[in-house]
Amino acid sequence: MPILSELVLYPIKSCAGLSLPQALLTTAGLATADAKIVDREWMVVDANGGYMTQRDFPRMALITPTLHADTLALAFPGMPSLELALARPDAQSAPTRRVHIWDDSLRAYDCDDATAAWFSAALGVPCRLVRFHAGAVRVVSQKWTGDVAATTLFSDGFPILVIGQGSLDDLNDKLRGAGRAALPMNRFRPNVVIAGIEAFEEDYTDAFQIGEVELKPVKPCPRCPMPSVDQATGEFGPDPLEILQSYRAKPELDGALCFGMNAIVTAGDGRIVRVGQEIAVALAF
Repeated sequence: MPILSELVLYPIKSCAGLSLPQALLTTAGLATADAKIVDREWMVVDANGGYMTQRDFPRMALITPTLHADTLALAFPGMPSLELALARPDAQSAPTRRVHIWDDSLRAYDCDDATAAWFSAALGVPCRLVRFHAGAVRVVSQKWTGDVAATTLFSDGFPILVIGQGSLDDLNDKLRGAGRAALPMNRFRPNVVIAGIEAFEEDYTDAFQIGEVELKPVKPCPRCPMPSVDQATGEFGPDPLEILQSYRAKPELDGALCFGMNAIVTAGDGRIVRVGQEIAVALAF
């Protein structure tokens, strides 16, 4: 029986995640059970407002969050911790700035100078932290969602990433066969991990039914160099793309190497899901 084996929320884009025993599955992404944080609600930007990721700043992996009742505590090796208030800023009076992520330009709440100084010291470059604005909207590509106008916050393109545990097991078998070390799931930064399905079955699934929530895979996830970043050290390590090249190129994405499926919520928005919950799988054929 397929089960929900892991839920991971990434409060800050490209920084470490929070493993949760339960969460809300919402149309905007995974959220804490009290809805105080949505996945990728914060983002680090450069002096021009451009988004920053582990692709260029692998040390972002070492910024680790801890959730408290009213704050999100951030740690980084050799630095004092930083506390972010969970209460959302006032949409009318809070300072904002224009930020850019892929082809989108939008307004975001600008966090304070002390927060900017902390992130600049951690990453070694001038940067600022921003938070998704209550009035901002990012609609995902309807080329992949059909008639569903799904939205996301600061994710690369879709609100939820699903990976089957069997897919990682299959990759690790191939890595070991090539004399390489196995990789942990966190290299691929999924939100939802599903155990008990065949390797890459998520590619061919029409919908996952998790209690009242219907989660629909819509687009294979092309992999950039980020899976080569060791999430424990913040350094580039062995790159699995060399192995993925042999069997995970997707013609529908011009040969991009894909691992995991981007997904949207099509029913049950805002319902609680729990690790260990059984899942019904409807295949697309």
